[in-house]
Amino acid sequence: MTEMPLKMIPLGGLGEFGMNSMAVCYDRDIIVVDAGLLFPRDDLLGVDFVIPDFAYLIENKEKVRAIVLTHAHEDHIGALPYLLKDVRAPVYGTPLTLGLAKGRLQEHGILDETDLISVRPREVLDLGNIRVEFLRMTHSIADCVGLALITPVGTVLHSGDFKLDQSPPNQNMTDYSRIACLAEQGVLALLSDSTNSERPGYTRSENHVRPHIEQIFHDCTGKIIVACFASSIHRIQIILELAHKFGKRVVPIGRSMKQNIAIAADLGYLNIPAGVITDVAESQFLAENELVILSTGSQGEPMAALTRLAFGQQKDFAVHENDAVILSARVIPGNESRVSRLINHFCRRGARVYDESRWTTHVSGHASQEELKLMLNLTRPRFFIPVHGEYRQLYAHTLLAREVGIPRERILLAETGDVITLRPDSAAIEGKAPVGRRFIDAGGIADLDELVVRDRQHLSEEGVVLAVAAINKTTGRIEGTPELVSRGHVQKEEGESFLAEARKIIIDTIEACSDEEREDPTLLTDVIRAELKRYFRKKTGTRPMIIPVLFEI
Repeated sequence: MTEMPLKMIPLGGLGEFGMNSMAVCYDRDIIVVDAGLLFPRDDLLGVDFVIPDFAYLIENKEKVRAIVLTHAHEDHIGALPYLLKDVRAPVYGTPLTLGLAKGRLQEHGILDETDLISVRPREVLDLGNIRVEFLRMTHSIADCVGLALITPVGTVLHSGDFKLDQSPPNQNMTDYSRIACLAEQGVLALLSDSTNSERPGYTRSENHVRPHIEQIFHDCTGKIIVACFASSIHRIQIILELAHKFGKRVVPIGRSMKQNIAIAADLGYLNIPAGVITDVAESQFLAENELVILSTGSQGEPMAALTRLAFGQQKDFAVHENDAVILSARVIPGNESRVSRLINHFCRRGARVYDESRWTTHVSGHASQEELKLMLNLTRPRFFIPVHGEYRQLYAHTLLAREVGIPRERILLAETGDVITLRPDSAAIEGKAPVGRRFIDAGGIADLDELVVRDRQHLSEEGVVLAVAAINKTTGRIEGTPELVSRGHVQKEEGESFLAEARKIIIDTIEACSDEEREDPTLLTDVIRAELKRYFRKKTGTRPMIIPVLFEI
């Protein structure tokens, strides 16, 4: 027994889909579980993805013993390069997880400086006061693990992302026996995936997709375009095997798709039938009905290969009537409008589109309600903490826990930034850690701060008015008539009268200023901005971004 508590701080992933990361702290040891990203909503203009603010870890970087990865999806490993730039620590993961993470680290130029250590299920690491045991789990990606965090306070089970697939494609089952053994020894707390906590029943096996996609292969008389996540190795295996069965050739397009297929094949996680994969050059000699295009971009990303195909901008392939487009991925919340637009454009070109709304082209990788209750009953934790999901999913998971007999007072509903404190006989939220979000523009040279993102949103909603005025350097008086340029604010015909009056506002404002005010360009700019804001708000009810530009002559 110990009086020192175990602290767990979710840095992301509790209250949102994605950005999964958690710090597990005991005494002077910190273990980081995952470092994921979040794909942005449409209103985060120019933002490619969002990652956690790792300020807490940076402040305590000398205590970080290891970064432990549960699996290779972007919402669990996508922020790893950004964390490693500030916090140097060894990274532990299964072979496929590390194999796919290497590509990201190489892009950021830190692969050679990173200590990547491969582990296997049931392997145990001694990391200071915390021992970590890896537990095989089934998910929509191969080589997925949960974690048993064995501490002086007690054992905490972290499920990672999981479902209880009874017939996974690679026959690697969830390690029920080891989980049950740990439960017999006593589980202090269970942290369990909440993504599908609102979905009744059981999640179908990954293999359930195969006969439905096979029927599409049978019916299609043109080429077949399949879009899935580049990390969905199980799904890619199904496509390769069906292509081989039907005498078709597969052309991977999209950098991440090609890269991940090569990595998974090299590591033995993907069995590629002889001659089934071809390249773009060879595909030009094949008939349309012999082609399967395996593409990235299932979320309608603007620059992805699938989007270019939909808009007729892919240089090597065109979509024709009788082609089949299979969207074999779940639509991430917030991407619905982009995917819908994608489907519309494929339909304009005469293709038949198959998605999960009407066809079984995808099954979830996350446990549904009955599986979540089974996990609770299997582990019988003293305390329960739902993780991974929006607040509504976390809350729904607490209701399931109460259904199986866990008392309300032993269930902790936490959010990102909460400091979860565990003792042998208690669990509580005690304070907040410094957490937040970092906005990443992949084409930029630095992170976007929140002010830049807000400015972009403001411009998109209210427009901009550029006010240019010439000031006499000697007298401080205005010279000529100010110029006003309006973009995204008011239409030209309607706005001329407003802009004419706004020019007069600028003249009157400058004339009303004292000589001292006119000698200070910064102050004069602020005064003009304030007066124009007041004017437009009163006259048009709008709040455009006002940018005064003063130059001396």
